[in-house]
Amino acid sequence: MAKRVLIVTHSFDLHADLVSAKLKATASPPFRLNLDDFPTAFDITLTFADGQWGGGLTHRPTGDSLRIEEIGAVWMRQKADFRYRSGELSPQEKAYADGEMEHILFSMLYALDCFWMSHPLAVRGASWKGEQLLRAARMGFDVPSSIITNRRTDVDRFRRAVDGDMVFKTLSSPILAADEVAAEDRIASHLSTTLITDDDDALLDAVVELPSFFQPNVPKAHELRVTIIGDRVFAAKIHSQADPRTVIDCRDMSAEILYEAETLPADISCRCLDFVHSYGLTYGAIDLIVTPEGRHVFLENNPVGQFLFVEQLVPALDMTGYTARILSDGARNRRAL
Repeated sequence: MAKRVLIVTHSFDLHADLVSAKLKATASPPFRLNLDDFPTAFDITLTFADGQWGGGLTHRPTGDSLRIEEIGAVWMRQKADFRYRSGELSPQEKAYADGEMEHILFSMLYALDCFWMSHPLAVRGASWKGEQLLRAARMGFDVPSSIITNRRTDVDRFRRAVDGDMVFKTLSSPILAADEVAAEDRIASHLSTTLITDDDDALLDAVVELPSFFQPNVPKAHELRVTIIGDRVFAAKIHSQADPRTVIDCRDMSAEILYEAETLPADISCRCLDFVHSYGLTYGAIDLIVTPEGRHVFLENNPVGQFLFVEQLVPALDMTGYTARILSDGARNRRAL
């Protein structure tokens, strides 16, 4: 039986579009489950008999069907709100429907014996930045000192101890959970890593409302985006210091700074691989700083981070092609390579 790749995402995921196109040329064609059309555009029937689950999914508009036993690999890409045929559910009805759909979806997924990129439980376990810092330090990474507090006096003490400037960072969502609320309820859409200067002193009083995360502002020669896919390392050198808009936070894509392929020192490359694999992940996007002295400083790992923007800037890093390959190989062999 030919095994297929199940892609769980939403309708506007360009990563999934490009990888799906490449998967269609392999022996493991994709089946795409867009959660923002689920269950509206899908039929689902799951049956339990003789100690195992059967049944499957059908995409109603195209007629494409996927049986449970055909799933050889799952790519967990992006989440999205479920969509129902009735657009007039009360808040309680929608809350109940969402809970049922989540239960149905993950009951199906967790029962699969297949290759994952990556398993939802591994992704969740790898998502906590505070734990990442501890793990990274234990694995030999250079990790900045950090503080999380809602006591202004502790912020001031940390700031005085920092050799240089201090920065504030969000822990959960740099887009400030804007994707979690309706458009009319959004009051802001992004908060970059923020340098704390003397002019911001009064703003630090706000920590009493919400514990906040601070680190020293680590001097940079450049930054690195290290994407792990299976056992491959794709490293991009980011010339963030070439433009004032990206000196503190390189994520300002309005700045046309240079990205180029980078060969990492062997020990750093192995450490990045080991770090991602230590969570049971087959994918990770690690951000590092390289200091003027050549130190590689760990910032964070995003277990479902974006990679297409890097590939578009550095076409030699063919991450879409390799993702399609590893998913197809995994579907047929139940392993990455």
